[in-house]
Amino acid sequence: MWCPRCRAVFVEQLDWLAKNPRYTQRFALQVGKLCHDMPNKAVAEIEHLHHSTVKDLDKLYMQQQLARAGTPAPRAIGVDEIAIRKGHKYRIVVSDLERARPIWFGGQGRREEDFDQFFAALGAKKTGRLQLAVMDMWRPFRNSLERNAPQASIVFDKFHVLRHLGDALDEVRRSEYRRLSGKNRTFIKGQRYTLLSRWENLSRDGRHSLKKLLAANRRLNTAYVLKEQFGQLWGYQREGWARAFFERWRDALKWQRLKPYEKFAAMIERHWDGIAAYCKPENKVSLGVVEGLNNKIRVLQRRAYGYRDEEYFKLKIISAFLPPLPRGASRGPL
Repeated sequence: MWCPRCRAVFVEQLDWLAKNPRYTQRFALQVGKLCHDMPNKAVAEIEHLHHSTVKDLDKLYMQQQLARAGTPAPRAIGVDEIAIRKGHKYRIVVSDLERARPIWFGGQGRREEDFDQFFAALGAKKTGRLQLAVMDMWRPFRNSLERNAPQASIVFDKFHVLRHLGDALDEVRRSEYRRLSGKNRTFIKGQRYTLLSRWENLSRDGRHSLKKLLAANRRLNTAYVLKEQFGQLWGYQREGWARAFFERWRDALKWQRLKPYEKFAAMIERHWDGIAAYCKPENKVSLGVVEGLNNKIRVLQRRAYGYRDEEYFKLKIISAFLPPLPRGASRGPL
């Protein structure tokens, strides 16, 4: 547009036009919403776009989601690592447990200095508000937290602890398979999933197979019952009661010749403070949030067959748990 007074040409800014004049903001918003629920390839076919264009529009959509959500000041965080590709390539995911969403994704592994990057990004003021961190028993994570947020309590993730117990049960199963021969082996072979699953998660056939297995092998029956009982530890409201339960559980191992369980009990003893901390009322947060977030992240990885653009993958993880942009967001800087 020519201005006779200024004697210059200006380009008028239109609210409904995006920064890139090839599409409108409303169209970019539509593509971003579709990418939230569908693979990019399917969105590209529906909208007749190149896959790189779909990706660029999806990035703009997610960046605006994050800008609207802001950076929270969490009271309780969950810390875990995910493998982004083969070869022990890990990234750390930190979640706000009360808001039930990831708030940080980064690092180049799972070392102390990688977790330190989260606290640097969060800032000293918000780090000072942390009161609780739920994590596995990986020592570098504990060291970083104790150095950066010494006021925060540590609770070890129930599902990681029970995974160690499941490994101990599987080791007992394999040792029994090696010890036995002939018909006695047939009850154990192919029953790994049945033995490691919780009773309520088994099908009718699975429960029937488990009954036959436990009736045929006394040592596996004892190991299975002890595994099922151990989950009660997180139901106690006082540390003294939880400690009394653990002592009784450990006493039940005597004369059972369950070496993997004895090693597991020794590990619990070494990490007791982080397990008993969950008994405190102020530490009663949902321990399933971190595991649920990781499951959804794995779904995102499978949907894309592995994102090669790590920044894009980071946006996908953090924005997947945010609400979609409202229709009025088309007037924003999309």
